[in-house]
Amino acid sequence: MDGTSDGRVRLGAVRTKVAGVLLAAGEGSRLGRPKALVELAGQTLAERGVRLLQAGGADPILIVTGAVPVTPVTPVESGQIRMVHNERWRTGMGSSLCAALLALSETGLSETGLSETGLSEVGAAVVALADQPLVGAAAVARLIAAYRDGASVAVAAYDGRPRNPVLLAREHWPEILATATGDQGARAFLRSRADLVTLIECGDTGRPDDIDTAEDLERVARLASEHSASENNASENSGQGREPRIVREKRT
Repeated sequence: MDGTSDGRVRLGAVRTKVAGVLLAAGEGSRLGRPKALVELAGQTLAERGVRLLQAGGADPILIVTGAVPVTPVTPVESGQIRMVHNERWRTGMGSSLCAALLALSETGLSETGLSETGLSEVGAAVVALADQPLVGAAAVARLIAAYRDGASVAVAAYDGRPRNPVLLAREHWPEILATATGDQGARAFLRSRADLVTLIECGDTGRPDDIDTAEDLERVARLASEHSASENNASENSGQGREPRIVREKRT
C-alpha cells in the first residue's frame, strides 16, 4: 500500500479497489433546503452522485450524511453502498471528508459494515460533492485510470483548472486527516503537496457547476436538460477504455 518517494503508487497497491465518497452532509443554508434531497431530472442530487461514482467504477461507495438522513433508491448490489453519519457536519466539509476516510480505515469497521479484508483492499478514494450534479462519470473513470497508472493524487480539471472530483491514495489519508478543516476539505493538503498532484483533463466529460442558490439550481437544471444527450455520449465514449489525458504533472 505504500507510495514511492516520488508520490507514485507501488505495483502492489494499484490493483486494489478505489472507493467512492459522496459528501452530502450540508444543510444548504443558502439554498434553503438540504442539497442532497433536491431533485433534478427525477433524481435527488444524492442519487445522481451515487450513480456518478458507480458508473465511473468506484466500489465500495460511502455517502456522508449530516443535516438530514439520505436514503438513495438506486438499485445496487448488496453491500455496495454504506452510509456514514458526520456528527460534526456543521463545522464544514472537512469534517465530512475526515469521517469518510476514517470509516474506510480499520477504525471504521463498525461504521461501514465492511470487513477488515474489504477495507484493506481499498487503496484510494474518489471524493465527489453532491451539489455538482453535472460532473460526468467519465471523470471518475479517468481518475481511477490515472491511479492504476501510478498517480497517488489525481484531480479532475476543466480547461486546465482543478476542480472535482479528486482521487486520494490511502498513504496520504493521515496527512489529509490532519489538515482537513472547515470548508476546505482536502484543499490545504493539495496546496501544500502540489508536487504530488496529477491534473486530469475532464472538460469534455461534464461540468463542475455548484448548486448553492435557487438561481444556481435553475441554471443547472436548464443545462442538464439541454445537454443530457451530450452527457450520455461523453459517458459512453470517454470512460474507462480511454487513456486519461494529463494536462499537468508535478513530481519531486
